[in-house]
Amino acid sequence: MACRISELVLGCRDPELLARFWCEVLDFVVLDREDDGTLEIGPREGFGGPQATIILSRRDEPEPGKSRLHIDVNATDRDQDAELERLLGLGARPADIGQTGDEQWHVLADPEGNEFCLLKARLAPL
Repeated sequence: MACRISELVLGCRDPELLARFWCEVLDFVVLDREDDGTLEIGPREGFGGPQATIILSRRDEPEPGKSRLHIDVNATDRDQDAELERLLGLGARPADIGQTGDEQWHVLADPEGNEFCLLKARLAPL
C-alpha cells in the first residue's frame, strides 16, 4: 500500500490571515481551530478526501532559510490570466526567483511571503 499526502503544514505569523487568503484561493473552509491559534483548512467535504488539507501553525518568527516546499495551483474555471488577476486581488504578489519570463507559470507570494506558483494548465473541478 502506498501513502498519499493528507496534510500540508505551513508555519506562519498570522494563521487567520493566511486562512482567509488560502480559503479564497482554493475554495476551502476552516475545518478546525486549536487553542494555540493553529487552523486547519480544507475542502468543504472535510478531511480524508482526495485533496490534502493545510494546517496553518502559528509561529512568532519564520523558520530560518528558504522553504523547500511550495504549493502549485491550477485554475479550474477560468484561464491563467483571469486567475492571476483574481489572486493578485486577494493579496498575492509577484515573486522574483530568477525567472526568465519564458515560463508557463507565474511565481507569486501569499500575504506572508510564502511562494507558490500559478500553473498554465487547467484542471477540471473535483
